[in-house]
Amino acid sequence: MNFPGLSPQFRLQRLEPPRGRVSLVLDTDAYNEVDDQFALVHALLSPEKLRVEAVYAAPFHNCRSPGPADGMERSFEEILRLLELLDHPAAGLVYRGATSFLRAPSEPEANDAVEDLVRRAMARSVDDPPLYVVAIGAATNVASALLCEPRIIERIVVVWLGGHAFHWPHTKEFNLYQDIPSARILFDSGVPLVHIPCMGVASHLLTTVAELDRYVGPCGAVGAYLARIVREYTDDPFAWSKVIWDVAAVGYLLDPDWVPTHLVHSPIVTDQGTWSFDTSRHLIRSAVYVQRDPIFRDLFSKLGAERVR
Repeated sequence: MNFPGLSPQFRLQRLEPPRGRVSLVLDTDAYNEVDDQFALVHALLSPEKLRVEAVYAAPFHNCRSPGPADGMERSFEEILRLLELLDHPAAGLVYRGATSFLRAPSEPEANDAVEDLVRRAMARSVDDPPLYVVAIGAATNVASALLCEPRIIERIVVVWLGGHAFHWPHTKEFNLYQDIPSARILFDSGVPLVHIPCMGVASHLLTTVAELDRYVGPCGAVGAYLARIVREYTDDPFAWSKVIWDVAAVGYLLDPDWVPTHLVHSPIVTDQGTWSFDTSRHLIRSAVYVQRDPIFRDLFSKLGAERVR
């Protein structure tokens, strides 16, 4: 597949950390875990900085679903559940995504999410501010959209949480390892990419049942739901914490200082689930740390408004 070649100057311009209000779509396997729910809620409660244009259901396959098609459908239903708890309109906002993972670059799956992403991206001029594609699951929908219409790389910036830090012994992380072909599309296509690793970077975003019961549970119907689904992950919350790393992707757009990044040459995803490096490759932006406290402070404060709504 031939993607448009972006000039180094244009790519660096797109990779500048965003300042001010941005438009985004959120691609999420919302039922896979509990952190996607926090990320979606955080984005929707931040209209002063984020204009959420669409939410896409991504596929997943683990103990919470018998297969990727079912995982996508459960994620679609979870997105609608959260919107109902927030009393947020769902019409025209939520789209079903892929029913299987990408098996070959020649076989992208056309679906409602892919078609919507292509339409929204192509409606923009290359001179317009980019549409941010925040992906916090397997990259299937995003990669399929890139394959269906390669010209969107001139109009979007992908913020993807997946894989582990480059110093980690491997990168067999759930979002990446479920769909290695799609991850390769992100790193190989030249699309402006902000990469947020999990272990070693976003793994710092930990919270506890005690903290959630104090600052989230009392905050309206959505707060009670978020606190409950985390509490259900353990029978013994004593000295136990839960990583909520998906909020890092939203946190980067809210304030890039909360998620420090630097420019690196795009790594190569190997068949063995490791990173390989070639300094002749194009540049991406990669996160090296997350400021845990301001991200949770912002989220908890916005949820606090739900307490009195």
